[in-house]
Amino acid sequence: MAAVRLSLLSSHFPSSKDKSQSSKNPAFVLHSVKNVSIEEHPIRPLRDPYDVRLHIAHTGICGSDVHYWQRGRIGNFILNSPIVLGHESSGIVVEVGEKVKNVKIGDRVAVEPGVPCRHCDYCRRGSYNLCPDTVFAATPPHDGTLAKYYLTSSDYCYPIPEHMSLEEGALCEPVAVAVQICKVGDVRPGQTVVVFGCGPIGLLSQAVCKAYACKRVIGVDIRKGRLDFAQTFAADEVFEPPKRPETVEEPDWNEQVAEMIKTQFGLGEGPDVVIEATGAESCIQTGIHLAKKGGTYVQAGMGKENVNFPITMALLKDLRFRGSIRYTEGCYPRAVDLVASGKVDVKRLVSHRYKFEQAQEAFNTVLGGAPDVVKVVIEGVQA
Repeated sequence: MAAVRLSLLSSHFPSSKDKSQSSKNPAFVLHSVKNVSIEEHPIRPLRDPYDVRLHIAHTGICGSDVHYWQRGRIGNFILNSPIVLGHESSGIVVEVGEKVKNVKIGDRVAVEPGVPCRHCDYCRRGSYNLCPDTVFAATPPHDGTLAKYYLTSSDYCYPIPEHMSLEEGALCEPVAVAVQICKVGDVRPGQTVVVFGCGPIGLLSQAVCKAYACKRVIGVDIRKGRLDFAQTFAADEVFEPPKRPETVEEPDWNEQVAEMIKTQFGLGEGPDVVIEATGAESCIQTGIHLAKKGGTYVQAGMGKENVNFPITMALLKDLRFRGSIRYTEGCYPRAVDLVASGKVDVKRLVSHRYKFEQAQEAFNTVLGGAPDVVKVVIEGVQA
C-alpha cells in the first residue's frame, strides 16, 4: 500500500470521524541537535482508505529519541529537518478511512510505529524490519507520535483488552523489541540466558525469557540499584562486575570477567544464549568470551559505531551471531498478549510520569540517568 499512499498524499478519502476531534495538534518537535519545542502541527487528511487517526494517550521515551535529540543521528539516519519525537505509544481511534475494518472509532490501541512498503523481498518474507522504505515514527525524516494526533495505517494498530491500561499499551513497543531479540536468539524452554544490561530493554528481555520458560536468566549491570530491581522483576540471579584494576588491560579484564560469571553461577562452558543490551564495548567483549561453543550471541544494544571485537574467539567458538533491530512478523501481537496475560508486568518499569507540557523535563530526566530512572512515560495531550 505504500506506493498507493505516496501517490495519493493530497487526497482525502471519505472517513468516519469522532465529532469531538479538536482542530489543534500540539507536538513535541526536534528542530536540530538539543533544540526542541512544543508547537502546533497541521492536522493532515487521511492519505489512504486504510488509514486511521489516533489521539495519542501515552508515549514512553526510548533511548533512540534521546540519541536523536543529543546527537542528531543514528547510523545512516540523520536529522536534516525538524521531526516530531516519540514512537512508543498507545492511542484512541478518532477517525477511520472508508476501508478500515480491524478497528473502529473509540478503540484503544497499541501502535506499532513502523509501516513498511509491504512489497519488497524483506517484507514478503516477514522481515519488514529490514524494509528500506519503512516509515518509522521519529526516525528522520518521519514525524513521531509525541503529538495530540497521529496518522498511521490501521493494520499496525492493535486493540488492547479492557483490563489493559493505555499506559501498558504504549509499553508494548519495547516488549515487542524484546520479543524480537528472543526470536532472533532462538530462545527456548530450559535454556540458560545471560543478559548484559538492566535498562528497559535488558529487563524486558529477561522477562520474555522467563515467559518462554528459560531455566535460568542472569542479569549483568554495573549499577547495583538496577540489579536489585532486575532480581525482583524477572532475573533469577544478577552479577555486578568488579572494577578493573589499573594494572590489567581492558580486553584481558573482560575475558577474566567472563570466567568470573561462569564460575560464580556454575555455567560450565557458558550459557546457551547471550543477549547484549548495552552497546558497551566491555560488555560486548565479555559476552563473546562468555558464550558457550556453538552458542548464540545477540547484539541488541547500540553504543559506539565501531568497537574492538574479539573476532578470533567468536570464530573459534563457532558462535551464532545475530543483530536485532525493531521487530518482525508476529512480534507486536505477541507483545500485546504477554502484557495482557500478566506474564510481562510493564507497569513496574514506569518510574517517572509527566504531562505532555512537561516533555522537555521528561527528556532531561532520561538524559540525567539517575539511579531511580527506569522508564519515563509522557501522558498525551488532554485538552
